[in-house]
Amino acid sequence: MIVVTGAGGFIASNLLEALYRLSYFDLVGVDDFDREDKKHKVDHLKNIQYVHRDSFLTWLDQNQKRVQFIFHLGARTDTTEKSQEVLDRLNLTYSQNVFKACVLYGIPLVYASSAATYGDGALGYKDDHQTIESLRPLNLYGHSKHDFDLWVLKQEKKPFFWTGLKFFNVYGPGENHKGKMASVVYHAFHQIKRSGKMKLFKSHRADIQDGAQSRDFIYVDDLVKVCLFFMIHRKNSGIYNLGTGLARSFKDLTLAVFKSMNLDPDIDYIDTPAELRKQYQYYTQAEMAKLRQAGYADPFLSLEEGVKKYVAHLTSAQ
Repeated sequence: MIVVTGAGGFIASNLLEALYRLSYFDLVGVDDFDREDKKHKVDHLKNIQYVHRDSFLTWLDQNQKRVQFIFHLGARTDTTEKSQEVLDRLNLTYSQNVFKACVLYGIPLVYASSAATYGDGALGYKDDHQTIESLRPLNLYGHSKHDFDLWVLKQEKKPFFWTGLKFFNVYGPGENHKGKMASVVYHAFHQIKRSGKMKLFKSHRADIQDGAQSRDFIYVDDLVKVCLFFMIHRKNSGIYNLGTGLARSFKDLTLAVFKSMNLDPDIDYIDTPAELRKQYQYYTQAEMAKLRQAGYADPFLSLEEGVKKYVAHLTSAQ
């Protein structure tokens, strides 16, 4: 059995699809399946077993001998979440319990961390264990992921193989349920289709032009390939960045969407909401040398290639 938590979510549902296509049929999806939209994401996969997240640890106690690998991707991923209790319960305590179970039962583990742990980027974006403790996230979500990374590194007992992946800005099919937390590509496509225009935040820094705020955008298929790489190779445990290693601006992204839709660009710049300005990242770019040194050699899709592929998917789904 291969277990994927957060099964009804964006990244996990894509991972389950990929595993199924590769003929891994003994799959277990863990999530809050009281929400119908969660199960809908993966209910077309035959023979997948569903386990509610609140029952998962009990289920694992009873089925641990059959479990070969766990991808722990489930989390509260809203970067504007204000409830410390919710983030502690779902992102920290729950993850700690999954980790402890993997230690107890000898199960290899890949878990989702986040680029939000890097905060404003003042200390760079290097996935060196020695610098992690110095990072200062800008929001509660980032703190919850950072706190778990720190906790993992301090554990004397760890699974025989484990990896934490700091996801940068992921986009691609399967994120339609995410609302405001869906990628800029998703929002750009729908906004342009509806109005013919795209609104981007103005820069509130004198050294950065409007639209030049940049992120490391990674297509979800590339992210899934890295997850599968670690599942197969099971060596070089540690915390890794998972982006492309190349920051691109929101203007670049928007122009790529217009081009993929065969439309002339029309961009309006609006003020960033005041409540977001203190926790707004102006630049992220993953340092990817560590992943390459671990043996991952496949190239990543360029922003233009990924946007073209995703826009084609969104267009066909209309």
